[in-house]
Amino acid sequence: MNFALYKPVKIIMLGAGGTGGHIAPHLYRLLHTLDRITEVIICDGDIVEEKNLVRQNFIPIDLGKNKAQVLAERYASAFGLEVSYIPEFIENEERLANLIKPETYSTGSYLQQIEEGYSILIGCVDNNRSRQLCHQVFKSAHNLIYLDSGNGEHTGQVVCGIRRGGKTFYKPIGDIYPDVLLETDKFPTQLSCAEAAVSAPQSIVANIMAGTAVVSYLYNILVLGNIETRSVTFSTKTVNLKPVVTQRNKRKKAA
Repeated sequence: MNFALYKPVKIIMLGAGGTGGHIAPHLYRLLHTLDRITEVIICDGDIVEEKNLVRQNFIPIDLGKNKAQVLAERYASAFGLEVSYIPEFIENEERLANLIKPETYSTGSYLQQIEEGYSILIGCVDNNRSRQLCHQVFKSAHNLIYLDSGNGEHTGQVVCGIRRGGKTFYKPIGDIYPDVLLETDKFPTQLSCAEAAVSAPQSIVANIMAGTAVVSYLYNILVLGNIETRSVTFSTKTVNLKPVVTQRNKRKKAA
């Protein structure tokens, strides 16, 4: 699928923890190189704790600070980009729908036609309830690129969903892995202290590999102007990333 290389880009990243923290520096570095209008909004209501220093992209001086704020201020400032973040968990469909609305811009000095830029939603959340919210917003969006990243201790996946003109061209995470749509967990703000303290085991290399896959998608979309894979699965044990290629490219390879 092809993407115009001149349109403004708005990126909303939900989650600034294990994977989001490793995406952030490369995301801002990438956008710094582009000759186009860009905006990044990082959203997370969590604060940096001692346990996060093991595998997340934080250092001792960050302890007690909001994760989204730390990442946005550190990397946006380093690359001369606007600092924008929301120090809260996004748990409301209307709020997320408003966040992903693409920016409009005028084209032509005389006709002044109004067109939409791109909106890219990056899901780096660790609960399926938030994925369900993203899925609902994606299904009702007119135009949206939705990258969802998920991983365990050694394996994971990144899925790229695409909506254009109110139609789904690439299926989102909820259609590829329908089990994430089952209401088996809660939003972060609905968890008790005991529940919040329990999390699935992950490793720093799994987070880094997931982040690398997301940034690779962004590079292909924003710099090369096309993508050839709908999703990737990965394993840190086998040091392997396995893509799911588009039907068009399958036909090319068969020929």
